Amino acid sequence: MSEAEATRDGLRNQRPGREARGAAGGPKRRGRRRRGEETVVPDAEFRSYYGRPIIKPPTWKAADIAGYLFLGGLAGSSSLLALGAELTGRPRAARAGKIGGLGAIGLSTVLLIHDLGRPARFANMLRVAKPTSPMSMGSWILMAYGPAAGVAAATDVTGLFPRIGRAATGWAALAGPAVVSYTAVLISDTAIPAWHGAHRELPFVFAGSGAAAASGLVLLAAPRSETAPARTVAVFGAALDLAASRLLERRLGPVVAEPYRTGRGGRLMHAATALTAAGALGAALLAGRSRPAAALAGAALLAGSACTRFGVFAAGVQSATDPKYTIAAQRPAPE
Repeated sequence: MSEAEATRDGLRNQRPGREARGAAGGPKRRGRRRRGEETVVPDAEFRSYYGRPIIKPPTWKAADIAGYLFLGGLAGSSSLLALGAELTGRPRAARAGKIGGLGAIGLSTVLLIHDLGRPARFANMLRVAKPTSPMSMGSWILMAYGPAAGVAAATDVTGLFPRIGRAATGWAALAGPAVVSYTAVLISDTAIPAWHGAHRELPFVFAGSGAAAASGLVLLAAPRSETAPARTVAVFGAALDLAASRLLERRLGPVVAEPYRTGRGGRLMHAATALTAAGALGAALLAGRSRPAAALAGAALLAGSACTRFGVFAAGVQSATDPKYTIAAQRPAPE
């Protein structure tokens, strides 16, 4: 029996009916599918061996790490507001920001060490400074910020060493933006689909959420006559948070963004949107007229920021446990 022979002019002695046929009867096409062209190869299904996760979900405790994310944003933003209040002659608003910054960074460090298991592990992270490691850089950022926040708060409360206090306030405000945003870099530098795919937007979400939380703290703790800058920052922070969150979901695509809309993460993110929007509206329209309204707006902003951080954390865990999110994140976008 003769076999097909490849020549310069094509195949010779080819047996009829041996071509690979597609579903429409034509030759089977291989390679990348073009627009409007049918393919005989079905689309890949979102599944893995026995439906098991493709990547390991994070082992972090939700209460520790999500709380750490929230308190870090509150601390850094509070120091920025404290510096602004001090420079504009609002001493009680400045004191609220300084004490809030110290309390938040202290609690966040406690939560981090609790998740690590023992304090020595946190100390070990300070043995080296590795610029390519967000965890290493984050540890040094905390060390640069924490003592300055402590000195700023202590000198303000006691009235001692005012010049040192002003310098510490400025240093804490300078380190504040790094404290607010480095946690977004930390979690997006992982294989978790809902976090890694949102590495462009998460720092803006965290920055806006942190600004809203710090403004809420000042609205709660400072007299109404000193909260005008905080009300402005509350509106700006809430707008940045909500806009960046919507952009995050759109860029992730309908599948990978699902954990931000469904399940525990979705419920928390919906609550965050409602609370943040309500707090911003209250800050803009009512907080300047009524002390109770200012307190309610501040509480809503704080709660909204906390829901944002816990929602982002829950969405990441959900995306790691279901293999379809890992597969969808690796598929090219449709043409």
